[in-house]
Amino acid sequence: MKIAFIGDIVGRPGRKIIEQNLKKLRAKYAIDFVIANGENASHGFGLTVKNANELFKVGVDLITGGNHSFDKKQEMINLVTTQNVLRPANFPEAMPGVGHMVFDVAGEKLAVINLMGNFAMPICNNPFNKASQIMKELEEQNIKNIFIDFHGEATSEKRVMAMMFNGKVSGICGTHTHVGTDDLQIVDGTTYLSDIGLTGCRDNVIGMDAKNPIDKATTGLGGHFTISSSCKSILQVLVMDLEDGKSKDAFKIKILCDKDEEIITKALFE
Repeated sequence: MKIAFIGDIVGRPGRKIIEQNLKKLRAKYAIDFVIANGENASHGFGLTVKNANELFKVGVDLITGGNHSFDKKQEMINLVTTQNVLRPANFPEAMPGVGHMVFDVAGEKLAVINLMGNFAMPICNNPFNKASQIMKELEEQNIKNIFIDFHGEATSEKRVMAMMFNGKVSGICGTHTHVGTDDLQIVDGTTYLSDIGLTGCRDNVIGMDAKNPIDKATTGLGGHFTISSSCKSILQVLVMDLEDGKSKDAFKIKILCDKDEEIITKALFE
């Protein structure tokens, strides 16, 4: 089973570069299932039904979320109750939707778990205890292929998650910072990457037009962050080859809108 994970999609530039490349990547690398973090996919804040359907149409199978998931509240309530859209599993229990799903993929079961860290984030439940609870449920169902999108600010929290579940899940990938890290590795059959980085504008401030962030940094009066009307975009995709619940290979693909090449980083086996 080959699965792929796309980092935080930020606005129209992110959606556009996915539309231009995802179907080709699925065919080239024989990818069976695509997960994408979409909490910033609509204007940089939240996700609309229209944009979710656009992503599904071009080859995304499941959309995960984070602290911005419910920025467009009514649209997200619709999505998490009717489509393949997750919100973090450790959100308050009264929150609509679910934080993990199980799919039939290439003749096997695949579970995807969405979690959010505690540091510098809105109030949510303990992600480590929630992960353990879900893992117990999946173990009882004999589900071995398990991927975790851990949406968090602190790399230390993501590393704790990795140390807890090395050898027990197929992959753990961080999202949220929009800045890709250079620590792709496979340990005891578990792919780990602290942060995959954004899919969207690469020449601004974490996907947003630079003017208001600069104003905020220098004067304290920045205004609402917006997506640039024109920018250089990047697509960042993690591909994992799973066998019996273990990652036997993993690599990251970066595609730049203005370059006719794929930049590939192979996982380090520890």
